[in-house]
Amino acid sequence: MPEFEQLTTRVRQQVLKAPIDVLSWELALARITAWAAARESRVVCITNAHSVVTASQDAAFGTVLAEADMVTPDGAPVAWMMRKLGHAGQARINGPDLMWKYCEQAALRGEAIYLYGGMPETLSRLQAVLGERFPGLKIAGAYSPPYRALTVEEDEAAVHAINSSGAGTVWVSLGCPKQEAWMAAHRGRIHAVMIGVGAAFDYHAGTIQRAPLWMQRNGLEWLHRLCSEPGRLWKRYLVTNTLFVIGAVRQLGASRSTE
Repeated sequence: MPEFEQLTTRVRQQVLKAPIDVLSWELALARITAWAAARESRVVCITNAHSVVTASQDAAFGTVLAEADMVTPDGAPVAWMMRKLGHAGQARINGPDLMWKYCEQAALRGEAIYLYGGMPETLSRLQAVLGERFPGLKIAGAYSPPYRALTVEEDEAAVHAINSSGAGTVWVSLGCPKQEAWMAAHRGRIHAVMIGVGAAFDYHAGTIQRAPLWMQRNGLEWLHRLCSEPGRLWKRYLVTNTLFVIGAVRQLGASRSTE
């Protein structure tokens, strides 16, 4: 595990207008582990090119990222930008892999997790997959919220269920930017680390097929998702990826001019 100073000293890099943490896999997992053990209310955002562009366009979302306790560089373009900006070797720390790696470690500790989001069928399959793969993992609870906003009473009941479950982490799969807004709104109310992992529930449950490893390793996972759900995702990937490239070229040009 990293030294205490590494766990508490935060280094961030601005990518467009989004502050992203400079992290290794080991450090990211160690921070969540330490926070979970202390039952601290923390917010962890997994940030790809779409999130970075959204932070530039939506002030409220930008504030959520700025105030989050950890913002990981998801998406090959974001990790690539950080390497270009001086953080050599910066890995892509994405939601599905972060969840899987953490669950593997939590199982060895007999640690409890909570699952929030996803469709009921997805949650059922996900719990079966995690239980089979990680026998020591304790799934303290799972909740599939309705698409509508929860009533005050429903929200209070959900918070009580999570806090009384003993879970140190809450894995949140509501989609961006809904999950980030939910986590920010529940900071201080939920006594656990909240990690927004997007489509990770569907990937691990097998309800959505993840891109082959060669596509993941070559920064093409977005293309696989676009081909799988073109009607829903064409704007996110084609428009926001283009805006990300334009913003990245400007930022890299500005950084070189100041050297």
